[in-house]
Amino acid sequence: MKPEEEARQKIDKLLNLAGWSVQDLKDINLSASFGVAVCEFPLESGFADYLLFVDKKAIGVIEAKPEGTTLSGVAEQSELYIASIPKNLPIVQEPLSFAYESTGTETFFRDIRDPFPRSRRVFAFHNP
Repeated sequence: MKPEEEARQKIDKLLNLAGWSVQDLKDINLSASFGVAVCEFPLESGFADYLLFVDKKAIGVIEAKPEGTTLSGVAEQSELYIASIPKNLPIVQEPLSFAYESTGTETFFRDIRDPFPRSRRVFAFHNP
């Protein structure tokens, strides 16, 4: 198994513990749970590792990286994904509110609504 696949398995477990329903794009059902994390969601700039939905509206992204990756250097990729959400996708607000970068062992979070958003380490994903 590739290191990024291992990270995604860990992230899936952490998301489930926080109350998110993790789904593949081919099986997407945003009505399955209040909080849904869709894997490999297509965006205008590529594929988000996870696109987070609350009450059927997109609210954030998660960029998964292999363990050992310096997450502070990955924030730009998450921001690119936030800026490239398809126009027809229901969203909570524009831009999306939340950006995570995670190895499954270490997770960084940014609230894009902050006037000066900065990454900070969190020990769990937020509940939906």
